[in-house]
Amino acid sequence: MDALCGSKFWDSNLSVHTNNPDLTLCFQNSLLAWAPCIYLWAALPCYLLYLQHHDRGYIVLSQLSRLKTALGVLLWCVSWADLFYSFHGLVHGWAPAPIFFVTPLVVGITMLLATLLIQYDRLRGVQSSWVLIIFWFLCVVCAIVPFRSKILSAMAKGKISDPFRFTTFYIYFALVLFALILSCFREKPPFFSPKNVNPNPCPELSAGFLSRLSFWWFTKMAILGYRRPLEEQDLWSLKEEDCSQKVVRRLLEAWKKLQKQDAGRKAAAASGKRVSGEDEVLLGGQPRPQPPSFLWALLATFCSSILISMCLKVIQDLLSFVNPQLLSILIRFISNPMAPTWWGFLVAGLMFVCSMMQTVILQQYFHLIFVMGVKLRMAIIGVIYRKALVITNSAKRESSVGEIINLMSVDAQRFMDLAPFLHLLWSAPLQIILAIYFLWQNLGPSILAGVALMVLLIPLNGAVAMKMRAFQVEQMKFKDSRIKLMSEILAGIKVLKLYAWEPSFSEKVEGIREDELQLLRKSAYLQAISTFTWVCTPFLVTLTTLGVYVSVDQNNVLDAEKAFVSVSLFNILKIPLNMLPQLISNLIQTSVSLKRIQHFLNQDELDPQCVERKTITPGYAVTIHNGTFTWAQNLPPTLHSLDIQVPKGALVAVVGPVGCGKSSLVSALLGEMEKLEGTVCVKGSVAYVPQQAWIQNCTLQENVLFGRALDPTRYQRALEACAMLADLEMLPGGDQTEIGEKGINLSGGQRQRVSLARAVYSEADLFLLDDPLSAVDSHVAKHIFDRVIGPEGVLAGKTRVLVTHSISFLPQVDFIIVLADGQVSEVGSYPALLQHSDSFANFLCNYGRDEDKESLKEDNRTALEDTEDEVLLTEDTLSNHTDLTDNEPVMYEVHKQFMRQLSVMSSEGEGQGRPVSRRHLGSAEKVVQAAEAKARGALIQEEKAEMGTVKLSVFWDYAKAMGLYTTVAICVLYPSQTAAATGANVWLSAWTNEAMVDSRQNNTSMRLGVYAALGILQGFLVMLAAITQAVGSVHAARLLHQALLHNKMHSPQSFFDTTPSGRILNRFSKDVYVIDEVLAPTILMLMNSFYSSLATLVVIAASTPLFTVVALPLAVFYVLMQRFYVATSRQLKRLESISRSPIYSHFSEMVTGSSVIRAYGRSQDFKAISDAKVDTNQRSCYAYIASNRWLGVQVDFVGNCVVFFAALFAVIGRNSLSPGLVGLSVSYALQITLTLNWMVRMMSDLESNIVAVERVKEYSKTETEAPWVVEGSRPPAGWPLQGEVEFRNYSARYRPGLELVLRDLSLRVRGGEKVGIVGRTGAGKSSMTLCLFRILEAAEGEIRIDGVNVADIGLHDLRSQLTIIPQDPILFSASLRMNLDPFGRYSEEDIWRALELSHLHTFVSSQPAGLDFQCSEGGENLSVGQRQLVCLARALLRKSRILVLDEATAAIDLETDNFIQAIIRTEFESCTVLTIAHRLNTIMDYTRRWSWVLREHAQSQSPGV
Repeated sequence: MDALCGSKFWDSNLSVHTNNPDLTLCFQNSLLAWAPCIYLWAALPCYLLYLQHHDRGYIVLSQLSRLKTALGVLLWCVSWADLFYSFHGLVHGWAPAPIFFVTPLVVGITMLLATLLIQYDRLRGVQSSWVLIIFWFLCVVCAIVPFRSKILSAMAKGKISDPFRFTTFYIYFALVLFALILSCFREKPPFFSPKNVNPNPCPELSAGFLSRLSFWWFTKMAILGYRRPLEEQDLWSLKEEDCSQKVVRRLLEAWKKLQKQDAGRKAAAASGKRVSGEDEVLLGGQPRPQPPSFLWALLATFCSSILISMCLKVIQDLLSFVNPQLLSILIRFISNPMAPTWWGFLVAGLMFVCSMMQTVILQQYFHLIFVMGVKLRMAIIGVIYRKALVITNSAKRESSVGEIINLMSVDAQRFMDLAPFLHLLWSAPLQIILAIYFLWQNLGPSILAGVALMVLLIPLNGAVAMKMRAFQVEQMKFKDSRIKLMSEILAGIKVLKLYAWEPSFSEKVEGIREDELQLLRKSAYLQAISTFTWVCTPFLVTLTTLGVYVSVDQNNVLDAEKAFVSVSLFNILKIPLNMLPQLISNLIQTSVSLKRIQHFLNQDELDPQCVERKTITPGYAVTIHNGTFTWAQNLPPTLHSLDIQVPKGALVAVVGPVGCGKSSLVSALLGEMEKLEGTVCVKGSVAYVPQQAWIQNCTLQENVLFGRALDPTRYQRALEACAMLADLEMLPGGDQTEIGEKGINLSGGQRQRVSLARAVYSEADLFLLDDPLSAVDSHVAKHIFDRVIGPEGVLAGKTRVLVTHSISFLPQVDFIIVLADGQVSEVGSYPALLQHSDSFANFLCNYGRDEDKESLKEDNRTALEDTEDEVLLTEDTLSNHTDLTDNEPVMYEVHKQFMRQLSVMSSEGEGQGRPVSRRHLGSAEKVVQAAEAKARGALIQEEKAEMGTVKLSVFWDYAKAMGLYTTVAICVLYPSQTAAATGANVWLSAWTNEAMVDSRQNNTSMRLGVYAALGILQGFLVMLAAITQAVGSVHAARLLHQALLHNKMHSPQSFFDTTPSGRILNRFSKDVYVIDEVLAPTILMLMNSFYSSLATLVVIAASTPLFTVVALPLAVFYVLMQRFYVATSRQLKRLESISRSPIYSHFSEMVTGSSVIRAYGRSQDFKAISDAKVDTNQRSCYAYIASNRWLGVQVDFVGNCVVFFAALFAVIGRNSLSPGLVGLSVSYALQITLTLNWMVRMMSDLESNIVAVERVKEYSKTETEAPWVVEGSRPPAGWPLQGEVEFRNYSARYRPGLELVLRDLSLRVRGGEKVGIVGRTGAGKSSMTLCLFRILEAAEGEIRIDGVNVADIGLHDLRSQLTIIPQDPILFSASLRMNLDPFGRYSEEDIWRALELSHLHTFVSSQPAGLDFQCSEGGENLSVGQRQLVCLARALLRKSRILVLDEATAAIDLETDNFIQAIIRTEFESCTVLTIAHRLNTIMDYTRRWSWVLREHAQSQSPGV
């Protein structure tokens, strides 16, 4: 190099050992000038490859781009001017050194490359090039030294030695400085940018390099969040590569690839040579094939993010060891009074630069890894959702809705939580090895003592981790059981209230919760032991190492450099050691979650080839040949040996007794059952109307359209045919009215008609109608059959398979399939079957007459209406609609509006004999009205986010739940442990400053003893604090869950009608999980970081009092950042909580209606809806992650300033400070970055997570119903003896402020009377039963039972003495015994007798488990009829004096109806029976019949009238 320059390359006397340092001219002209050029050429290949794969469209040539290019050209010209000047010198005889040719040539070519890159970036759509920014920055930094050197040289010599090169250099410097400034400005978005169509794009996409580096692009949202609470519309859209659709697709592809490989291996193994039994014994059993690993699919999907983050983590880990080495140099500098002052300033500056580099790299690493965590969760949710759409019914029974929701909420979250710790698997060992290496250099072999101690502690921590894993597995099982049970309780809460079963189910939940808390407590104690070992390990290692070091040799002196460099290295060592327990804990939890998810994803799927859709016998729409079907492989076949052929365009009825397999046949045609043998062929598209209508939580129009485009004519025709037009007139928002979860604001009849309208609108080729007429009155059923299903209906010409119990329609069908015991017993037309003298003919003869009588009465009753069909329809629809006011309080306002409309019609002269005309609106008017209607029709209000700061009362609530003494103890223990730790370090500082006698330190034993005592005291206090907190947090978790459960069990029915179950379930799953497992560690870390930060500031201020001058502005900046951050992040966390509920609500809805979704071929649309909901949730997640990174950069800057000023003031005050004090001060300062960051993060996390307490408390304080038992006013024993029911001037309303649903009702039912209640739907029949059970409370008047006013006694005293058989039979996933007798009050003989009377004896006795037969969730493994018979068995067991039947036989066939009525006549002979009935034959032999007129008095008639 010397030859190239013609002068010396390096001179230490000039550059190091001087008070005025400089670099040689050779160094300046060679290495310093080449460094930026080397960087650019080295980065070029990678950058070009990146640009090749990231084309964002070109950017239009702007003034900024022109200016940048012009600067590049000028710099090239300046470099070449230098080169030509050298040649000029060569020509004129004064030969310059070779360096003056090489450097301008290299710089000139590099500047040309930079100019070309500016234009190439523009063509590839790069708004801000990080490669060029770094290049210009290096050019400026490397030019600063010559800049100073040339001025000093000119001043020293008094003249400029080379004016031309002097001038060109300063022109060059000005140009590169200007180029750096310009490169910091970003270009306009690319010409074809998504920003043009995206209303709120993420600013990160268009942010400049420096803005991305410092996360400054987030500042705008931080300011907005500080000014006002953020709302959903303030959130940015996700980047395209972060959207669910793309992320889920990538994971699915990887998972399917693995499944394909696994299937290939299995096939190869199956087709391979089979060994004989003898050989197998000799060779040993073959290893069982392992299922495909979901972990590999995840790694394959996210490998790029993992690799990039790994590179960043390596750099950051290596940089973290630079500052201890700089501290070593600084202490040596302080110890050496002769050292030049600039050395100290350089070390302080280098510490700051190194810390800032660490900050930038660490925050980029965290951003990458946290975003990967979010995408992991997003992908797992998407894959689980897609799997849930296609699992078999047997698999669905194995995994309930609650369990799958747990997979989506808790288990997917575990992967997200693990992501930040993932790289610790290799990073922790790397940091430990490097720390040990540097410690060895510092303290020699003494470090082996510390290493030995760490190795000895590994088995202890391993044992603790294994035990925690076992607890985790058990705890997840309990959590699943609890969520599953809560899900069922919420689904059947009305039944629990009517039967007064809440205490039994509360006890079950509390029992599971107690087991869960026992495990939680054990885990917390283990966590406390783990915390103790990990906090004490670094100290014990330090103590052992220093103790051995000073003990082995008296000449080993513990000076400041050795002590505090070692302490700094031990502090670095402490981070991986402290993180390892959390890593192990997270790995344990995630491995459990991985197994659960993998088990679910490997469940059997429905075979899409089960139903053949392409080849079919010509002329037929449905054929089944020798079909045998089962619901699960381990169950006996439900349908066997079926041979059915349905001609194209035929109307086929499927009839048979309860449980014979009618609904199963429909499921088999849909491909929902597992086919054991035979073939099923279905031609064309399918529309399916299930027996229990599935309604989505969206507008009525959206329910009918079901994802299809709106065709106004077809839509109108579908509504008209299904008798929906008058409903639209009544509903507050017309067809834009929001329908509640499970259709709660519609009557049963309306739900069924919406479901039917959906099928009609679909215009499918095949219609599978599973008993759609059972939920409506017989005259409505007639209308629907005539207008929709029958030969003259809108579906005429289409193939229709109708499951029905209504015999009156059978003459109009083309042929009838009769099922018995899962087989086809007869097939034929109605006349043909009548001619056969078999069981079906007798069945028709017996029940045909009853139904004919009923039809005749209905016809007489509606004779007036038949004059005008449209009016019949209007009243008919009203009757069905108004049933909602009986069952559901939510929409009572509908009646007010409709009655007003009727009065307006009559005042305008529209009498009953004239049809209601409909005004046609213009399209613009329709849009406006639709928007208004939608607003009016909203039923379930969106979940409201609390605004602003979390109230102190919430923290106080949690403190009270933990216990006030526990809270005080925690508040005392944490500062005590920090004081002990600080005391130990101050003592160490004093030890290092101790004067030496004969090159030895005296009092070593005493110094070591006190140091050890202080450290052990800290460890003891840490463990005590951890145990105290564990006890407190478990106590709080118990109390808060208890209060929530107690309140929900006491909440009135109206609360559950207006609140989606997903929202309530979210409290019991996610929020309770946060209280159980997240809050306590957050408080622990907040306390630790707060007191550590305080101790650091006190130590630095005590060492260098000058620090207090800068401490104040730094504190102001820190507090300002903290306030901006907390305000924003808190609201982002709340928005994330709110946007999470709809994911689970929608998922729960999808699982319930999966068969309908599949039948209509809407799976793809539902996947897209779920993805959109997840994306909405991820938008707040992404902004929250960005807010943490933004805060990290700002707070780290404060911490780095603390390091810089601590070092700077140590240099300034070097004459008055001891090395020990400087070591103590700077080693503490090096820790503050982490503690300040953790403190503000934990403050925010605490505020964000304490929201869980706020949400749980909110639902623990909602309005409750009347007390279950009123101690001072209990009814007499054996009450009611007579069963006399009397309504006295009784009025009731659903909510205060609404009109009365029952008005001034007075009636008396004598004990033992059988009273039938008939009348239009909505006349108030069901309202009366709700009032009897006090689901509705009296507005005026009273109800007396045997002379006792029911309002004076407790709800359970009342409800336990009444029995109801409700219209919708609800069963719980428990044993049949539990479903019949949850309190265990009846003997086994009583239960079997009840089953015998309810015709279930044969079915139950045929089951291997008998009374312990497990009912699946919702009783899905029983038919609807069988479920109704279970409800009858409940009534027979209770045998109360008063029995209410609320349309209990609507969904069952006439034969079973007759069984039930016969049982009621015999078994309830002396009881009072109130029956609400659609079928008149049900109540023909009753004592009296009450005919209900809309909300007015009842009219008493004898049944014959």
